[in-house]
Amino acid sequence: MTKTTPSREFDGEGRLQDATIVDPASVTSRADGGEGVAPAGGMREALTEILARVAAALMLSIFTYAAVKQWLAAPTRITLLLLVVSAFMTLGLSLFARVPIHRDWTPFAFICSVGGTFYFLAVRLSPGTQLIPEAAGASLQLLGIFWQLFAKVSLRRSFGILPANRGVVSRGAYRFVRHPMYLGYFVTDVGFLLANFGIQNVIVYGCQFALQVGRIVREERLLSDDERYRTYRGKVRFRVIPGVF
Repeated sequence: MTKTTPSREFDGEGRLQDATIVDPASVTSRADGGEGVAPAGGMREALTEILARVAAALMLSIFTYAAVKQWLAAPTRITLLLLVVSAFMTLGLSLFARVPIHRDWTPFAFICSVGGTFYFLAVRLSPGTQLIPEAAGASLQLLGIFWQLFAKVSLRRSFGILPANRGVVSRGAYRFVRHPMYLGYFVTDVGFLLANFGIQNVIVYGCQFALQVGRIVREERLLSDDERYRTYRGKVRFRVIPGVF
């Protein structure tokens, strides 16, 4: 019988996750003449993971092709290229991330995660109304991208490593807000929206912002069970935008 030990793991944003660590000593090999352990649903979970990553890569490729095609027709639209860069930073890197041991498959979490990740597929890429110059929109996007990188660097070894309780990340970007990665996403999205304004994009980004808020609220509700996170929350007051949220 395979023994498991409950563990708590912090993900790439410094968030605590439930995990289970398998005790290797409890697994008997068929080659040794033992009972042999084949976790129920193991093959199904592996197949689901493979299909999910292939689907994500396919959708990212389709989006990239459409965006680059629009850019080739209008090379001055730098915001399109930066939108692709942002998509690769958020989704492309996840294709190479370690397979998580535990996932939250509740409907609310699933909708928020999928909608907040693949929203770019619904973005209108054709030219819209420019509320700000293209260069200004691109500058905001670059600012958001660099802030995302700052947040990732702040995580150091706490990002996507083996299951363990590595503590709450409170250095670097995490000294200012509790979810700096989301702040980077927000600034990047606003930069594109203002330079490519239109009803469709307003609806898409409005829904995306609402889904991200839902993700943050849910994460914080779960994390608040941990005393160390409550201490960190008391020191860093704001979630995403200093003085606002």
